[in-house]
Amino acid sequence: MKITSDNETLAENKVLILYVLDTVNKPITNDALYSIVSSATDLNYFYFQQFLLDLIEVKYVVCYTKETQDVYELTESGKNTLDLTLDILPGIIKLKVDTNLKSSIEMFENAQSVVAEYIPKSENEYEVQCKIVENNEVIFDIKTFAYSREQAQNIVDNWKKNASKLYPKLIGLLTKNTKK
Repeated sequence: MKITSDNETLAENKVLILYVLDTVNKPITNDALYSIVSSATDLNYFYFQQFLLDLIEVKYVVCYTKETQDVYELTESGKNTLDLTLDILPGIIKLKVDTNLKSSIEMFENAQSVVAEYIPKSENEYEVQCKIVENNEVIFDIKTFAYSREQAQNIVDNWKKNASKLYPKLIGLLTKNTKK
């Protein structure tokens, strides 16, 4: 598909993005949105990004940062536009979105539940943040410092690989009664 090929295809892909955002009915990351859209139609990532930027520019979609991630949500104007243009979206594409939606959302929510990142504070000092997120709520958040990029990366990697083991141990240590 050429980006300038056919106005109907361009409009259809934009309506598809609006449809997915409306169906999800909550803030969604770029990766999750693209995954759902591409499961319904063969859409190049770069074209998807351009269509999404176009929708943001005309204020049908809003992008904002929630926790540490950019998320996208349908605006009231976008919902009104979707109501007027939904009929140009083929039924088979709507069916594919509806069929794949739940499993795609669950997959991305599970993938996003363990978050770790580091931020350089100076040449030899890094702030490391490790979190567990469930249902878009941070249930555990810990910050520490590392004194080299390698140490910071090691903490991030260990948290991402072992959070399911470390989290219960940390909670156990934090709630342990030290009185004898």
